[in-house]
Amino acid sequence: MTAHIVKAVHGVRPVEPDSPSEITLARELQGRPRDDVLDIASRHAMGETDLDAQMRRVVWRALARRFGNGVRVGRGAIASHLETFEIGDGVFIGEHAFIQGRVDGRCIIGQHVWIGPQTYLDARDLIIEDYVGWGPGARALGSQHTGQPPDVPIIQTDLEIKPTRIRAWADIGVNAVVLPGVTVGKGAIVGAGAVVTQDVDPFSVVAGVPARFLRWREGHEP
Repeated sequence: MTAHIVKAVHGVRPVEPDSPSEITLARELQGRPRDDVLDIASRHAMGETDLDAQMRRVVWRALARRFGNGVRVGRGAIASHLETFEIGDGVFIGEHAFIQGRVDGRCIIGQHVWIGPQTYLDARDLIIEDYVGWGPGARALGSQHTGQPPDVPIIQTDLEIKPTRIRAWADIGVNAVVLPGVTVGKGAIVGAGAVVTQDVDPFSVVAGVPARFLRWREGHEP
């Protein structure tokens, strides 16, 4: 069967500045009680109209530390502690994605990142650099319980938050899982369903459970 090649869309889409009226509305919302802003978010969370899409952007911009131009927020996408988020230009956040921040955390999403539907991101100490593709259903984990002392339920033990880093140009496959403290190198490819337990070299291809090195990307062999 012959593959069907089509031109890339998201990664080459030019970013148009958001309208001044939209930016002004976001600034006005920043002065309103948080519960009022969240109520507006809920009213437009699942809508399919252009107005719904615009209002999702307005709310995220009002709540985020930084919010770029040309961002698209899919229906049902949720983020907690948006005040710790920095989101670049041209970012796509797919439907029903959940990005979990923390009040004292940090989440940076670079320019032109594509985050697939039904993604889960533990964003308590997460950096996704520019032009990363994040496959639908993939997960980034950023914390785990210490399990100590051993004579109490694990869920009662301290939570250890580790920095998770996805370097520029990397591509994370559908339903892959990146574990806490892992760095995926620049331009690396993580196969679908992989469980990444250790750092991934730049421009390498890994897959499997646990993920293992398969090969270097063409043109990047040592």
